[in-house]
Amino acid sequence: MKNIKHFHEPLKNLGGMSKTLKKLTAFVALFIMLGCSVGPQPIEYGQDGCHFCKMTIVDKLHAAEIVTKKGKVYKFDATECMINFLDEFDISIVKLYLSNNYSNPEELIDATKATFLISENVPSPMGAFLSAFKNKEDAIKVQAEKSGEIYTWNELLTHLKNK
Repeated sequence: MKNIKHFHEPLKNLGGMSKTLKKLTAFVALFIMLGCSVGPQPIEYGQDGCHFCKMTIVDKLHAAEIVTKKGKVYKFDATECMINFLDEFDISIVKLYLSNNYSNPEELIDATKATFLISENVPSPMGAFLSAFKNKEDAIKVQAEKSGEIYTWNELLTHLKNK
């Protein structure tokens, strides 16, 4: 009987291990969920390269990103590179189109809701003279100073495809 008692002693500790294992599993699941969140990533200016033209992204006014439904991020040195990339990309997997806000450098905004200005007096990295604005009022202010044409996202796509 003495041996049987000693045999059950280690089994008592499994209850504690089970709690620890449950906590560890919960922590790992939480870590995986947070690590796989779908959203924008900060652009490392001077380090990240444009997925389309391969130039190093340095312009904090004109950079852009695409985020897929699975969370893969494609970074671009300009909105025009992002738009040109769409010709060779399955857009059905895109969750977010993002462009830097000209009025607030480095702030990524929803490109599909942005207002765009094409003005030859506001150069962009690839020569399309294309800038994005979070709100139309800011775009109109810059247009009054620099001239140019204002577009919505859909109007911009149509305009650039017809060039």
